[in-house]
Amino acid sequence: MTEEADTFIFKNTLDIFPPEPMPFEVECIKKDEQALGYFHQHGGTVLEHAFTIANILHRNKKPFEAACVYGLAFRLRSMNNDQYPLPESLMQVRLLCFLKSGQNLPEDDVHKLRELSIPLANYIEGVSWAWRGGDKKTSLIHIGNSFEEFVSGEEIDWLYLEIAKNIQPNLLNSLDNEVEKKTVIPKKLFMYWDKNPPEEIVENIEFHKKINGISIEIFNYEKSCEWLYHYYGVESRELFISMRHPAEAADFLRVHVTNLYGGWWLDADARIRNEDGLKFMVNQKNDVVIFLTDNYVTHNDYYGTIANSKIMGECLRILYNNCYKRHHLYIAYKTGPGIFNRSLSRAIHRSLNGIQNGESIGIYDQNKFNEIIEQIDAPYKGILPLWQAVS
Repeated sequence: MTEEADTFIFKNTLDIFPPEPMPFEVECIKKDEQALGYFHQHGGTVLEHAFTIANILHRNKKPFEAACVYGLAFRLRSMNNDQYPLPESLMQVRLLCFLKSGQNLPEDDVHKLRELSIPLANYIEGVSWAWRGGDKKTSLIHIGNSFEEFVSGEEIDWLYLEIAKNIQPNLLNSLDNEVEKKTVIPKKLFMYWDKNPPEEIVENIEFHKKINGISIEIFNYEKSCEWLYHYYGVESRELFISMRHPAEAADFLRVHVTNLYGGWWLDADARIRNEDGLKFMVNQKNDVVIFLTDNYVTHNDYYGTIANSKIMGECLRILYNNCYKRHHLYIAYKTGPGIFNRSLSRAIHRSLNGIQNGESIGIYDQNKFNEIIEQIDAPYKGILPLWQAVS
């Protein structure tokens, strides 16, 4: 990349540039084999294709190059504000990629983003302050609830939680440890498999049934339909039946079961690793226990909660909103980890504004998850529907 190109890249959102890839933008695309292959097949003169190429670069951890091509997509944007992606979406992800690559933010683009969307400008500015040594709490306050501009489970929820985790005292633990707790997570374990479980799943379920110290209840498709109708009504059963995939159905069920009963949810293809893992569960003092991946995405395949916790209640509200308004959203966003991350974002935002959750929420990292849970080998795990495979 020449010095001239480095200068252009911070200006390439301007309409004075052509509605087609310039040489330095093509050079960015060439940095990634997958992006280049898509470019050769589809070109880069249509918004949809430029946006896809930028997403490929972003996903493949080439943020500087992605920022450049998002700039191209911004030039190609439709003047129809109802067409996706909207100009403000393109600008915010471009600026986020500049931050990820360690670059300073182009002032003209920051001003343009603020003209397009004040919440998104606050988001980018808040993340910039947090990543560059600014006060984390001030950064979150500046971000505000701008996560509501996005569907649940998008990257803003992960980054919001990451910043919050670096604030002391913990924003999500509003209870005095010395106060005697009246409720604990019930010693119950719930699992689901829709029908005809393969041998390895049957063996795993039987393994957990033999564990002393915790009761287990297994749901299948028919039992889930009946249970949802009995405790949540015909609406819930109909939504459950409408789920596009068994994984989505399991997502829908788990939030209802753990909200009503309290206890621990474990996916049927996961296993409590050893006695120490069991002790962690039965001796737990927190009201809600959640594990995070290294990218601050919540694990919904294993978690614990008291009955009727505020976190799970919020998850239910987000779940139903997604089911009615975003039926075709990716599973991870619509019914999966995304609803947990958005619930946590709302709890953090309220805490920052003096509204305490009133519950103790234990949040553990991927290493702790791996200490407690192991994944069993199953042939079907390599086969995912498109909406599961896309991150």
